[in-house]
Amino acid sequence: MSAENSLFPLGQPLPQDWFTGETFLTLLVGQDHNNEFSVGSVTFKVGARTNWHTHPKGQVLIVIEGEGFYQEKGNPARKITKGDVVNIPENIEHWHGASNTSAMTHIAITNFKEGVQVTWLQPVTTEEYARVNQVTY
Repeated sequence: MSAENSLFPLGQPLPQDWFTGETFLTLLVGQDHNNEFSVGSVTFKVGARTNWHTHPKGQVLIVIEGEGFYQEKGNPARKITKGDVVNIPENIEHWHGASNTSAMTHIAITNFKEGVQVTWLQPVTTEEYARVNQVTY
């Protein structure tokens, strides 16, 4: 996945407080008086992922490049690839990111509730991530 072939620019690096590995955001639509959500293109380099987190009003992910994983706490991880759509219910603890062999880019449509968009939790451990990447499909 090269930047010159991407649908959107790579964007700005995301904080290592909430992500493991190299991750980038291009904000496409910000919250304003018309929209109680934001839309961003998020790129995860190989091995990059979010921390566990929740959204008080849910989130939708649309994978546009590469492959990765989505996992809800207590459930098996799901492989996600270009064209997959993930509808994340409110307050569900989850993480998402690239696989250990491919980068991934998704569009994230994230709702706000009373000014809050996300609650960040602990990092996905190396062991948790390794288990997910050993799953065969």
